[in-house]
Amino acid sequence: MKVLRLVLLGSVLWILLYSCASGDNQARVLTDTPKKGAITISVDESFRPIVDALIQVYESNNDSTKIHAQYKPEAECMADLFNDSIRMVIATIKLSEKQLQSVVDSLHVVVKQLPVARDAVAVIVNPSSSDTLLTMGEIRSVLTGNYIKPLIPVFDGLSATSTVRFLLDSVLKGQKITSKAMGASTSDSVIQFVANNPNAIGFIGVSWIGNQDDAQQLSFLKKVKIVQLESSDKPGKYVLPVQANIYTKRYPMTRDLVYIVKEGHRGLGTGFAEFMAGEIGQLIFKRAYLMPGRRNFIIRPAQTKE
Repeated sequence: MKVLRLVLLGSVLWILLYSCASGDNQARVLTDTPKKGAITISVDESFRPIVDALIQVYESNNDSTKIHAQYKPEAECMADLFNDSIRMVIATIKLSEKQLQSVVDSLHVVVKQLPVARDAVAVIVNPSSSDTLLTMGEIRSVLTGNYIKPLIPVFDGLSATSTVRFLLDSVLKGQKITSKAMGASTSDSVIQFVANNPNAIGFIGVSWIGNQDDAQQLSFLKKVKIVQLESSDKPGKYVLPVQANIYTKRYPMTRDLVYIVKEGHRGLGTGFAEFMAGEIGQLIFKRAYLMPGRRNFIIRPAQTKE
């Protein structure tokens, strides 16, 4: 009987060990890696052009990967932090330690965040407009409806977007946006509306119109004009949202682009995050005329001969 019990006990242990091993093997088969698998990420709609470019290059370099990007208003992206099916959020908000811990406690995963680039809110007007040099005081007047001309502010949505949040928090600082303001469904819709309406003034992420090597963005620049804003360090001097001015924050409306990745293992989200912060990803940001956030740059004075 003692021998029989030992045999039965050994059999049970063998079955349990086999089951655990089979489960582990199955888990490994279903688990993605930085070089293989598919994930869904949530992205602030303002950054569709640059994130599309990043995904295209990453998938080209890792042909066994598929990154499904859902583009939506920033508030919806942040709500997706608590959605198990969303592995990464790309937006302009950096979470506080308390907010990070809330996500960790809710989902029981490792959460990492990092600013990877600096963006700017560009101001665009109709080609017929003479309002191409504006101070931040005048921008506030436009947004509150008190400008000397009846300009209509147009955004990529009237609420929940990163552009609207930036203007409310960093520009208006408690003042209310005029009731005449209009919201379009997407950033390219803002461009089209401004192109067709002489009294419209649009606010969009610079990645939609900053890349002069992009055929679509060049076509946009034929339809609208980019407004120069008064420099934050030299009153009376007006600057465009180009890389040097974004880097120094001389252009007064800049913001960071941040990734938040939440994974319980080293998966595809982690791989894509490291790619964005790495050399190739940073070069893609540079080529898109955003300011790479993970590389140091030296700005040297230069002169041109007329």
